Amino acid sequence: MGFGEVGGMRRPRITVVGAGIGGLTLAGALAANGTDYVIHEQTRRLAEVGAGVQLSPNAVRPLLRLGLGDALREHAVRIDAMEVRGWTGRPVARTPLGEECERMFGAPYYSIHRAHLHEALLSLVDRDRLRLGELLRGARETDTGGVRLTFEDGTVRDAGVVVGADGIHSTVREAFVRDEPVFAGLGIYRGLVPADRLPDAARERLVRLWLGPGGHFVCYPVAAGEYLSFAATVPMDEAPAESWSAPGDPEDLRRAFGSWTGLVSDIVEATEVTHQWALHDRPPLRTWSSRRITLLGDAAHPMLPFMAQGAGQAIEDAMDLAACLTDAPEERIADSLARYEALRIPRTAEIQRGSRGNAGVLHLPDGPAQRRRDARMAVHASLRDRATLYAHETGRSVVAAAV
Repeated sequence: MGFGEVGGMRRPRITVVGAGIGGLTLAGALAANGTDYVIHEQTRRLAEVGAGVQLSPNAVRPLLRLGLGDALREHAVRIDAMEVRGWTGRPVARTPLGEECERMFGAPYYSIHRAHLHEALLSLVDRDRLRLGELLRGARETDTGGVRLTFEDGTVRDAGVVVGADGIHSTVREAFVRDEPVFAGLGIYRGLVPADRLPDAARERLVRLWLGPGGHFVCYPVAAGEYLSFAATVPMDEAPAESWSAPGDPEDLRRAFGSWTGLVSDIVEATEVTHQWALHDRPPLRTWSSRRITLLGDAAHPMLPFMAQGAGQAIEDAMDLAACLTDAPEERIADSLARYEALRIPRTAEIQRGSRGNAGVLHLPDGPAQRRRDARMAVHASLRDRATLYAHETGRSVVAAAV
């Protein structure tokens, strides 16, 4: 059934397609405000892949309000600073985080293993409302005011409101546009290295970036500091299948980054297993909502990872959408989805464009343009220069601040 009676008003159940970070955050926020929901997830067993995730304060504050403070303190690492260097080790810029970040933005900057974040979000969800092994093949609005969902096994379900949180290859997105992911000409080697196999510097609570011709290298601690997560970006002539989990060759990683200085060479030498991820995004949409269907996260605005905002923007989407749907009667759903879209599209489009622009800025060859970039980075390394990202508030009406 797609609708229910609450307080004498007819209210729709929210059908969420996808149980990733955005979909689970939405379910947790809906549960917090008493809104009925169900989640359809294509995998038969939830096992989050990937390595580390950076969570800036704009993402951490909503997670704290949903009650995940204990889980974050147990598994995440509170980052003290972000450091940028050239590929030969030359210092470029340093942004303090730590206590200053908490004072300025009301939450720390965390790094966390994606699996730990996923597990924490799952704790917010009623497992009876999570339906696994249901691969969506189509979603269309009906003349009777609902949405017809068709699944791979031939099952047809009717829904009141559908939220596509089904990633960059979203089926729900096809209700608005039939575009394809755009290959960025870049790929990322991702992996985890035990901290005890690395020099003591690996245990420092830092996000580190090294910039070089054609690529860059990022690392930070996760799993309460037991592992170092790394992401190494390289040019790619042809795109393999877009996947988080495609195997990579550690020897290719060493050939690309083995000559870089300091901790980079230590990490690539210690790497035994790596995965390769071909980078794609899509152009920003002018609209992603209809009367009964909307999108969030990568289904709405897949972005390159060069502002570390993919997870954060999915969390923001989920909180704003839940707030817009709070106490929304059936006849006002279209207005609620339009309000959500108006809140989110300008911000996410700007971050999509900024992330794409950084693909070139971060990978300049040594020379005058690189030196000008480094000088700009040093000038704008203040934490206040991050306020547009970090101070953004979202979904304030969903739940009160958690202790």
